[in-house]
Amino acid sequence: MARIVGVHGVGKQRLGGNTLLKDWQPALADGLDRAGGPGLAANDLHMAFYGDLFRPPGNTLAVGDPMFTADDVDEGFEAELLLEWWEACARTDPAVPPPGADTLARSPRAVQTALRVLQNSRYFAELSLRALVFDLKQVRRYLTDGELRETARGRVEAAIGPDTRVVVAHSLGSVVAYEALCARASDHRVRALVTLGSPLGMRMVFDRLRPEPGAWPGGDGFRWTNVVDEGDVVAAVKDLSLLFGTEVTGKVVHNGSHAHDATSYLTAKETGRAVAEGLA
Repeated sequence: MARIVGVHGVGKQRLGGNTLLKDWQPALADGLDRAGGPGLAANDLHMAFYGDLFRPPGNTLAVGDPMFTADDVDEGFEAELLLEWWEACARTDPAVPPPGADTLARSPRAVQTALRVLQNSRYFAELSLRALVFDLKQVRRYLTDGELRETARGRVEAAIGPDTRVVVAHSLGSVVAYEALCARASDHRVRALVTLGSPLGMRMVFDRLRPEPGAWPGGDGFRWTNVVDEGDVVAAVKDLSLLFGTEVTGKVVHNGSHAHDATSYLTAKETGRAVAEGLA
């Protein structure tokens, strides 16, 4: 089994583990180089892929993701998460106005306004409306669809073998990886969890964690490093130690205009150092 297991984030439903490795492998190798860590052998990194669970079934003459619009944002979790992203964008992007009083009602108008504002922000500017809504739905489905959640988590658990020492997880993948490690906390031999751009600190995510919010995902000597960019809207809560304990080490990096990009996180010296410590 691989010494390092990677767990991807949202929006990868049309890709696959091998496809993602083409980006993750050299990016992580660069991060290790910058940290003065060991070289990355061809079989050191394995991708635990679950994105296909969100891929819509094929239909005649249908291409790509469903053509979602603002009307497809469900009340409750999806609308709340959208508004959380808006608030986080306003804190980091001077061009984004903060939510007004109408957002308190969580009305359809507020959802439409939030989508319009986010698409004009530097963070979400390259994301189409349907992709943004689809990402909302992926987060909601993982946290509320028990069968999908169990299958996704099972894939990560299966990828973690007796030789696995580090799990590197990005975005929603950090939630899947955290739960998988907690489920196997008594028998896995992973030494380090490295989370990148993680939404684990958001209360609407934290409160829904299984088996229980705040559990420690490893045994004695287990290290958890959370790497975050200040402008990363998905990682709205930067300091995970507030919820998971002071043993979580927080590192701030600067990814430029692609604050949430996985490869930008992977090439960071801070990420490479955290991975190297787990491999040592």
